Amino acid sequence: MNKILIAYVSRAGTTQKMAEYLAEGCRMSGHEVTAVKTSQLKDEKDLAGYDGFLFGCPTYHKDITNSMKQFLFLVEKANLTGKIGGAFGSHTHSGEAAPMVFETMQHVFKMDVMDLGPLNLTESLMQTDEGLKACHQYSKALTDKFSR
Repeated sequence: MNKILIAYVSRAGTTQKMAEYLAEGCRMSGHEVTAVKTSQLKDEKDLAGYDGFLFGCPTYHKDITNSMKQFLFLVEKANLTGKIGGAFGSHTHSGEAAPMVFETMQHVFKMDVMDLGPLNLTESLMQTDEGLKACHQYSKALTDKFSR
């Protein structure tokens, strides 16, 4: 069993719902999951002991939130090189945040990111069963990376 940290920012609750669905999917695959808001992680030691990471952020004004930017500076100190990871986020119309977080994980942190790219869902899709299914499929793809 691997340990997975899901850290997210959520202002309207949609990205939090994604985090909950992702956590559920990882647990269904037999993994231990901790899902927390980024504000609960105070220093790089809080990231120690995890085998995989999912970072989530909604898109606001075509950007990631300031709190996610601060969190990513903290993550950089944790040296997650080679760790399995993925990114997710919700948006109403543009959706830049999840790809920005994903690219930071891939190119700055040198993590082993998911082949699927970021999970980027509209808020309206998250109100349907398709949103739940997409989150479960993404978490399954993440946990499958542990067996490779």
